[in-house]
Amino acid sequence: MSILPACPKCASVYAYEDGAQLICPECGHEWSAQAADAVADEVRVIKDAVGNVLQDGDTVTVIKDLKIKGSSLVVKVGTKVKNIRLTNGDHDIDCKIDGIGAMGLKSEFVKKA
Repeated sequence: MSILPACPKCASVYAYEDGAQLICPECGHEWSAQAADAVADEVRVIKDAVGNVLQDGDTVTVIKDLKIKGSSLVVKVGTKVKNIRLTNGDHDIDCKIDGIGAMGLKSEFVKKA
């Protein structure tokens, strides 16, 4: 028995094969098996504000004052953030900022140092 990929729309593991198509019984989404293989081969490239490619462990500089929700703290322009970790989601970067702690940043507000 072959292992089928999860539904790209709802992430259901109950997808089944119908000829050349894969179908999700939970949300009704249909996609081709060849497209599922192509999506698995894609690698997400995260770039900073000026277009440099970011990697895990890079050092970046904040290019805009960033207010922290639920706090009166602000990450100031020019703050260096060392040893970043790239993630999937709305905030591309997980990091630890001195004096503030662990937080998530968007790549559009940083520049590679």
